[in-house]
Amino acid sequence: MLAELKFLGQRAAQQVDVDLMSKFGYTIEQLMELAGLSVAESIAAEYRPGKVLLCIGPGNNGGDGLVAARHLAQFGFCASLFYPKQPAKSLYQSLVRQCEAFNIPVVQDLDAELQSSDIVVDALFGFSFKGTPRAPFDKVLESLRATNKPIIAVDIPSGWDVEAGNPQSTGILPDMLVSLTAPKLCAKAFAGRFHYLGGRFIPPEMAETLGIPAYPGASNCLRLQID
Repeated sequence: MLAELKFLGQRAAQQVDVDLMSKFGYTIEQLMELAGLSVAESIAAEYRPGKVLLCIGPGNNGGDGLVAARHLAQFGFCASLFYPKQPAKSLYQSLVRQCEAFNIPVVQDLDAELQSSDIVVDALFGFSFKGTPRAPFDKVLESLRATNKPIIAVDIPSGWDVEAGNPQSTGILPDMLVSLTAPKLCAKAFAGRFHYLGGRFIPPEMAETLGIPAYPGASNCLRLQID
């Protein structure tokens, strides 16, 4: 399965998003909702409902995490958010209000929440991120690297390069990776237990170009076989 599936570099991944919105008419709100649902379904497929802490970044990857939190709450998980740098954009403010409507709190003490959580979702940085994380996210990564709780990474494990992976061993080591739309090149270095693909919403023309396999039944996610 993975031999036919294309792994995308940064420019190719960015172009996929551009094409989805300009050529196929999707909005960023639609893509975020569908991506977050895919993440939540992937988590629910492998982990029992329990306490889940979602670490949210300031960009679209964080938006995917906010959507995932809402769906996880509907799936029976007890979700909380660590969201240290909240953007002023109305899109993200609306997503937070939606989480509030489902009684999902924003917490302040990361280390305490890590200790009391069963699993952790890394929704800090996406494929557009480059360079070294600055405060407060440098400390967040330190805490995530130190925890023994299973981590689910959304699209890109934080601290990794989208193409080179984790050559300096400065990134987190997730138990699950949920690749969105198509896996990125760094996913070839993923060594966790579960690699899922989320992106059933991709039009057939794009799915064929990217080598996307068929999704099972009515599922929005697909478990990839790890060699």
